[in-house]
Amino acid sequence: MADSNLENDIYILALQNAVKNKAVPRAGAVLGSVMGAHPELRSQAKEINAMLPAILAKVEALSAEEREAQLRELNPEAIEKMHEKKERIHELPTLPDAEGGVVMRFAPNPSGPLHLGHARASVLNDYYVKKYGGKFYYRVEDTDPKRVDPEAYDMVSEDLKWLGIGITDVVYQSDRFEIYYDLARELIKLGGAYMCDCDNAEFRDLKLKKQACPCRDLSVEENLKRFDDMLAGKYEEGQITMRVKTDIAHPDPAVRDFAAMRVLKEPKHPRKPEIFVYPLMNFSVAVDDHLLGMTHVIRGKDHIANTRRQEYIYNYFGWKMPYFYHYGRMSIAGLELSTSGMRKGINEGLYTGWDDIHLGTLRALARRGIQAEAVRGAVVDIGMGDTDISFSWENLFAANKAIIDADADRYFFVPDAVEVTVSGAPEMTAHAPVYPNKPERGERLLPFTGKVLLPRAEVEKGGMLRLKDLFNIRMTGDSTAEYAGESLAEARKEKAPIIQWLPAEKAAPCSLLTPEGMQEGFAEPEVLNYEGKIVQFERVGFAKIDAVENGKAVAYHTHR
Repeated sequence: MADSNLENDIYILALQNAVKNKAVPRAGAVLGSVMGAHPELRSQAKEINAMLPAILAKVEALSAEEREAQLRELNPEAIEKMHEKKERIHELPTLPDAEGGVVMRFAPNPSGPLHLGHARASVLNDYYVKKYGGKFYYRVEDTDPKRVDPEAYDMVSEDLKWLGIGITDVVYQSDRFEIYYDLARELIKLGGAYMCDCDNAEFRDLKLKKQACPCRDLSVEENLKRFDDMLAGKYEEGQITMRVKTDIAHPDPAVRDFAAMRVLKEPKHPRKPEIFVYPLMNFSVAVDDHLLGMTHVIRGKDHIANTRRQEYIYNYFGWKMPYFYHYGRMSIAGLELSTSGMRKGINEGLYTGWDDIHLGTLRALARRGIQAEAVRGAVVDIGMGDTDISFSWENLFAANKAIIDADADRYFFVPDAVEVTVSGAPEMTAHAPVYPNKPERGERLLPFTGKVLLPRAEVEKGGMLRLKDLFNIRMTGDSTAEYAGESLAEARKEKAPIIQWLPAEKAAPCSLLTPEGMQEGFAEPEVLNYEGKIVQFERVGFAKIDAVENGKAVAYHTHR
């Protein structure tokens, strides 16, 4: 490192540190980087240390975009290395008794499309089936017609396919009613269930007092008769319930003699309109987990009480229970996740559909340009611990950026554009790379002929602006500016922001939909060739070109 270039080289290292860590580095960190890269300079440590305050002040005066732009000009290899795709290893703990293969399941209600909460359950189970081999059931838990949206049958399958879940078998619970009825009779014969005709409110009061209802002591014969009468349609809704016998003094009231079968005549089931006797979740789930041979079950800790309930059924039948794992709750800020809430918003026009950018559905993420691989990696990183956590959008976006960056061509998008006439400037053409430091991917040619489109927010600041890949201008009015030379050093000296721009005569209208709202603006016309693909709008962020019509692009903002 020559003495004449020492200050410049330290400045580059400080820039590199600031861009990588998104913060101005401490003097000690930069000094350590210099000594690590150039141990021969240890004798000049005092001299270098004296230079650092002024150098770091220069870095601090720049915006994050300006730091990256300057580093790109001074040391393009450093930027390229930061944007390289890095292979991350996502791992979960081992499972017991899994070496010979596992049988696992993902079992949602078909009430709507999948969202991020569903992604956690499906990905965690899928991870282990892929690790150990075996079977992975997509079990459609559609035994509650009140929670069935007929369109969701296809939507869930589409979402699982997008997410890359390796389903080996599909089972519809609505095809298995006779199985549930047969095993309900068996459970009654074993003394593990009884038919209760008590009023629901009356039963609830007795249960809370740890007192048995009169029906608990009915004979097996009477219970079987009541069960058959229920199947024959002799009871209306709420008049009869099959209950599993548990500990009537159990510490958790929810476990005490829980309901297992009921009558429900409206609404009709979309696949089985003739059915009106339905198993409740804890009965059908226990039956199917056993009959389908589940070895391990991974689900949220809101199911802990259900596991306690289902244990009674396993014990009555003498079945071996799977290994159960209950992961903690995952709060997700900023998005609507409730299926009923999403449907209400769609019906009221608050959301445009299940893939609205404000929703947490997988199809909304996909439409924004979030990759399935990033979602799976983020879920595995979260793991299946029982501690409640907050979902990190930053981690998901970082993982997604690592996947999409290398393929995302760069273009300018000017939001809320102002046409500015620049006087005194020569006619010239900017040569901007389609992708930094990859000349083989071509150049974007942006001709300057006197008028440019600039972001209104930058115009209103006034002063000097550097038009990226072109030259400097100085604002002289609301829509006028004058040429201010091509010196990057002069722009740096005046702390001029490096901004995106477009030739006024070469721009395509573009709407950018963000979580905060719609941004109207203009983009380079080449963007119209990227329908369905992701680009990076410089200084704005990644965006998926959702639609192109009549020479206008509509883009969904992915993330910074």
